[in-house]
Amino acid sequence: MKLTPGKLAGLRKVSNDRGVIAAAAMDQRGSLQKSLAKEKGGEVSDAMMEEFKSLVTEVLTPHASAILLDPEWGLPASKRRAKNAGLLLAYEKTGYDKTGPGRLGDLLDHWSARRLKEAGADCVKILLYYTPDDPKNVNDQKHAWVERIGDECRANDIPFFLEFVGYEEGADEKGLEYAKKKPHIVTESMREFTKDRYGVDVLKVEVPVNMKFVEGTKSFGGQKAYTKQEAIDLFHKAANVATKPFIYLSAGVSNAEFSETLELAGESGVKFNGVLCGRATWKEGIPIYAKHGANAFRKWLETDGVKNINNVNDKLKAATSWHSIYGVELVHA
Repeated sequence: MKLTPGKLAGLRKVSNDRGVIAAAAMDQRGSLQKSLAKEKGGEVSDAMMEEFKSLVTEVLTPHASAILLDPEWGLPASKRRAKNAGLLLAYEKTGYDKTGPGRLGDLLDHWSARRLKEAGADCVKILLYYTPDDPKNVNDQKHAWVERIGDECRANDIPFFLEFVGYEEGADEKGLEYAKKKPHIVTESMREFTKDRYGVDVLKVEVPVNMKFVEGTKSFGGQKAYTKQEAIDLFHKAANVATKPFIYLSAGVSNAEFSETLELAGESGVKFNGVLCGRATWKEGIPIYAKHGANAFRKWLETDGVKNINNVNDKLKAATSWHSIYGVELVHA
């Protein structure tokens, strides 16, 4: 597979010199606003959202290959990123349609792939809630939606990152029963969206297990869904269906749990190509910003936040370059 010049340039901008994507995520909107409001005990203004994102971007991007932001509150932050860091911009609205089945997403009204590129994006990111077990008509709608975005990114010669998050209606997605179904949901989602018809350049995926249910890990909570060896096998099963580069998302778990997850991925030897890691780096700072303001939050980021991102970076020694997947020669600076 060969990349077009624009897609190749965009992917290089969000990767480190090894061809690994070591990106931070700060595109949370609705969930971040709720968390800040809860800690603050009051409303959160647009200026606060912009300030929070700007502080995270300024302090953490010297330690990241890229930052993922949203065009609603994240554009001021994008100007504060370190020179070494590329920019991904989210194209979807926050949340999903709660009125009908299937957790359908929607695109931002005033944006397009062209406009995101004009705003400085090196890559476009979309979040899709997806399960292979939804009714065919629901998934057909989602497949068409992703195809449309893929074509738009092709037309504008900009890389397309597709993030998919699994679910099951009515289930406790943090519980044991869902943990047993998660490997199937993640693997089949990867199998679907790695197809060329979607035009996805990088898959942003969940790990195929819930670490709290992996016996023999530090994260284990006492209920077993899989042994450590079974978890390693499930990492392989999911990775083996992908023909495109894939990176892991942190899914809101703690920094310690995400670091251990990446350790297990490394131990299993799967060829993952990096991370897009958000809350595992900065979410513990939410109460500090909400209660004590920007200066206190900056100090927290400069100590704990940097430590968190470096924990993740340390585990990325196990990640492999996407260059070989796209037949790219490594360019030495």
